[in-house]
Amino acid sequence: MDAEADRALRQLLRHTSVAALATLHQGEPAVSMVPYALLPDGRFIVHVSRLATHTQDMQAHAQVSLLVTAAPDAADTPLALPRVSVQGQASACPPEAPDHAAARAAYLAKLPEAEELFGFGDFSLFLITPQSLRYVAGFGRAYAVTAGQYAALLRQVE
Repeated sequence: MDAEADRALRQLLRHTSVAALATLHQGEPAVSMVPYALLPDGRFIVHVSRLATHTQDMQAHAQVSLLVTAAPDAADTPLALPRVSVQGQASACPPEAPDHAAARAAYLAKLPEAEELFGFGDFSLFLITPQSLRYVAGFGRAYAVTAGQYAALLRQVE
């Protein structure tokens, strides 16, 4: 990727607040929507209800995928929309976990309206550690991104 594609991917991930979350549900693929934030190291933070099937799915099968897409007005045609597909490993982040305070703070910094959900007993944080990414910067411009390249990309200052 070039510097412009790097910058655009960072902006897409940092400024978009919703992702499609793909999990394995009873042996079948299932997709849902989750708000997300990022830790500085690039792990995705999701705050989900244990009543939701995607939470149960992540507990049963840690392998997940996220799709983050730019707003529909970001391109002339849907095929040209910038988007990134992330394959990763989900893990619970309970209150006693070392990363919990930082994850909660990052999540609420991006999604302050979610504050009251932290008072609900069925909601908890999960962290998704990216293993690989596929970034489509626009029509005909696609890039494979390793976990190492992703971490380096996020360390760059705007």
